[in-house]
Amino acid sequence: MKVTLLALTLNEIDGVRAIMPRISREWFDQILILDGGSTDGTVEWARDNGYTVIIQRRPGIRFAYLEALPLIEGDAVVSISPDGNCDPVFLPRLVAKLREGYDLVIGSRYLDGMKSDDDDLVTAFGNWLFTRTVNLLYGAHYSDVMVIYRAFTKSLIYDLGLDRDESYTLPERLFGTVISWEPLMSVRAAKRGKRIGEVPVGEPKRIGGERKLQVLRWGAAYYFQVWKERFCA
Repeated sequence: MKVTLLALTLNEIDGVRAIMPRISREWFDQILILDGGSTDGTVEWARDNGYTVIIQRRPGIRFAYLEALPLIEGDAVVSISPDGNCDPVFLPRLVAKLREGYDLVIGSRYLDGMKSDDDDLVTAFGNWLFTRTVNLLYGAHYSDVMVIYRAFTKSLIYDLGLDRDESYTLPERLFGTVISWEPLMSVRAAKRGKRIGEVPVGEPKRIGGERKLQVLRWGAAYYFQVWKERFCA
């Protein structure tokens, strides 16, 4: 199994300087930096240090993934945000778990006593609500459905239709935003009986930069999407 690491960046120069050197290039067959248009030197640093950088044409994490799809050489993918929230020490564990035959492995912030040092009251409640709702609606056993830190087979993207715009169009139009595919991946993987595993990783505080989270718009769009999937084929 060849594995590609996708590191998503947007003005994360402090984070990438601290995190990327901790990721051994021997762990992966390919490393791609997906950048949303950084102006703080993130792109220049990455290129100077030998990383392949893809500058996305359309804003939003989902489009970063979709534009990178033709360039992914791995049979499996690991996604991280190199802003400090994803501790790279756990990367080999996620890959090892995936190699056991899982379709999706979540890097859980809350499993086995782990916690998020980046949560506030709103995000902590939101993560609990989303995870609880998905588990109740789809008979799943997640401890974390929203997190970007995860490993999955490349074929899962196509099996779950995550590459199709129509999977996102309605919630994005209703709430005037662009959402990513992590929650929908969690929902459809459970809905379609995929083999799902979790690895406890926690969540350290981010390093520099600004939080990109659109709490209200993303929260509303994702929650609508979770329920919509319950009543769609």
